[in-house]
Amino acid sequence: MNGQPLTEQAPAAALRLGTRRSALAMAQSGMVAREVTRLTGRPVELVEITTYGDTSREALAQIGGTGVFVSALRDALLEGRIDFAVHSLKDLPTAAPEGLALAAVPAREDVRDALVAAEGLALDELVEKLAGAGRPARIGTGSPRRMAQLNAWARARGAQLETVAIRGNVDTRIGYVSAGELDAVVLATAGLNRLGRSAEISQHLDPELMIPAPGQGALAIECAAADTDLTAALAALDHAPTRVAVAAERALLATLEAGCSAPVAALATWGRENELQLDGVVGDPDGTALLKMSANGPIVLDETAEQQARALGHALAARLLDAGAATLMGERVR
Repeated sequence: MNGQPLTEQAPAAALRLGTRRSALAMAQSGMVAREVTRLTGRPVELVEITTYGDTSREALAQIGGTGVFVSALRDALLEGRIDFAVHSLKDLPTAAPEGLALAAVPAREDVRDALVAAEGLALDELVEKLAGAGRPARIGTGSPRRMAQLNAWARARGAQLETVAIRGNVDTRIGYVSAGELDAVVLATAGLNRLGRSAEISQHLDPELMIPAPGQGALAIECAAADTDLTAALAALDHAPTRVAVAAERALLATLEAGCSAPVAALATWGRENELQLDGVVGDPDGTALLKMSANGPIVLDETAEQQARALGHALAARLLDAGAATLMGERVR
C-alpha cells in the first residue's frame, strides 16, 4: 500500500496504587483499582507498602493509633513512588496533610460492627448461655470504643461479659473463636463484606447498641495535590453524601482532640429533606460511664456542605466536652 506507515499508539502507562499488604487492604484497593481503570482506561498496578501499624505488635492505644496505618503510604505519595493510595477512612488523622489531596470518598459500605461468635449466637444468647455455665462471655476486640460500649451494655443489664484486647488480621481474630480461646470477636461489617466473609457474622450490632468509629465503612483515596489531572479523574469516584457525613464525624473527633484509638464513636446519618443527624459517644473502656449525645441540622449540598457538616460536629463535640468527655477519654491526643 502507498502512503505513510501506520504507527501504533503506545499503551497508557499504569497508575501505581499504594496499599497495605493485609488481605482487607488488598481487597479494598483492588475494588478501587478496577473502578479507576473503568473510568480512565488506564491499567492500575498495586504497590504493596508495609506500615508501622502492620509490623508493631503493641496495642493501637499504646502506639497512638492515629496514622500508624497511613504515614508510610503518604510518604510514598509525597516521594512520587506511587500515584495514589487507598485508606480505610477511619484510620486517617483528622489534620489535612500538606501536599496531598483527598481526591475521593466513595459511597460508604455498611457502617455497623459485627459479632462473630461461637455457634453463631447473638450477643444476648451468648451471654445467657455462658452465664448458665457460670462464667462470663469473653469477647475480643482491639478497640477501646467497642470495649466501652460492650461493657456499658453488660452493666446496664447486669450481664457477665469480659472484653479482651486483641490485635491481628481478620483470620487471626476469627481464629481465636474457632480455637475456643475466645467466645466471640467484634469486627467491622464492611471489612467482612469486602472480604466475602459476611456469612460468618453472628449478629450485626446496630447503632442503638454500638455506634461505629468515625468514618467506619468509608474509604479515602489520596493523591498528590499537584497532580490536578489525576485528582480530577479520581473525583468521579466521590460520593458527596458520604463525604459530608464523614466530615461531621471527623470534626467531632478533631474537636475532642482524640485519636482513632480513643473510646470515641460517631455516626452521621441522612434523614428527610437533607437533614443530617450526628450521634456521638465518649466513654471509658470499662463501661462505667458513657456519654451519648445527638445533634441535627439541615445541610445544603453545595460547595459549603462539608463546612456545614464540620460545624455540626464541632458543636456536638463542644457539648460532650462540657459534659465531661475529656475526663472519660483520659489524656487527650493532639
